Amino acid sequence: MDVRQFAKEVMRSEAAAIEAMASRLDEQFNAAVDLIQTCAGRIILTGMGKSGLIARKIAATFNSTGISSIFLHPAEALHGDLGLIRPEDILIIVSKSGRMGELDPIIAASRRLQVKIIVLGGTIDSPLFQRADIGLDCSVANEACPNNLVPTSSSTAALVMGDALAIALVRARNFTPEDFAGLHPGGAIGMRLLKHVSELHHSGDQMPLVCPKATMSEMVVEMTGKRLGCVLMKNDNGTTGGIFTDGDLRRLVELKKDVFSMTAEEVMIKNPKSVWEGALLDTALAMMEKYTITQLPTVDSNRQLVGVIHLHDILKSKLV
Repeated sequence: MDVRQFAKEVMRSEAAAIEAMASRLDEQFNAAVDLIQTCAGRIILTGMGKSGLIARKIAATFNSTGISSIFLHPAEALHGDLGLIRPEDILIIVSKSGRMGELDPIIAASRRLQVKIIVLGGTIDSPLFQRADIGLDCSVANEACPNNLVPTSSSTAALVMGDALAIALVRARNFTPEDFAGLHPGGAIGMRLLKHVSELHHSGDQMPLVCPKATMSEMVVEMTGKRLGCVLMKNDNGTTGGIFTDGDLRRLVELKKDVFSMTAEEVMIKNPKSVWEGALLDTALAMMEKYTITQLPTVDSNRQLVGVIHLHDILKSKLV
């Protein structure tokens, strides 16, 4: 038995369910985004069983993008936690079946306070979906489970709908990488987004710098001494004149040129990519990945060459 084939069938089934859900997305989604964006209180999410687990995850995603959210367990709501709900809040209910049951007290309390209710529902003709102020269709034709019983495609659909709401709100609110970093100061991603290039680049005497007339021997000595795999050259006006890397040297040698008769200005790569020293470290990393390079000259706000940052600096910082 090749279980990988079953696994592929599950993945394709859930992917098809998401694609079908995307094709049904309507103005109710826009209304949900607008409502959440103007919320003066918190987003309260609730759901039973696996729907409750999905609701918890959506709450966590909202919080990580600056939308104050909390999960309210239906059972705990019956024993005092209904006091969490305030008139300025919004209630989001995740439910596959759409049956009320344990959710009824939460809905009743929300209605008394005139709290708006959004339902991420798997059954659009259910009582719960019909009572919602805004209903988002998360229904699926079939579960990925071969017996059509275990919540798989349906829970994935609800989760994806929650992600879609969160990311739509990120765009609508112009939520920036700096905003994200401010909410994740303890994690590697947050630190990468909080740190600036100037904190890791090599400047001053640490910068491998040669003059335009420097010989290849002088360039190799400077490259080896500074151990950054490159040398830089300045223009007369202080801007970046060029960069020459150990990779460039290897390529020259492979061409069997008399490399040691050449000078810096003859071999330098002119107008290299550079990064502002005040840029976020993540910006430098993205440039390195985009252009497949490992070194970036760093410049100040006047485009003056001030240093160089190496990919190894970022890797050693353990921020990626």
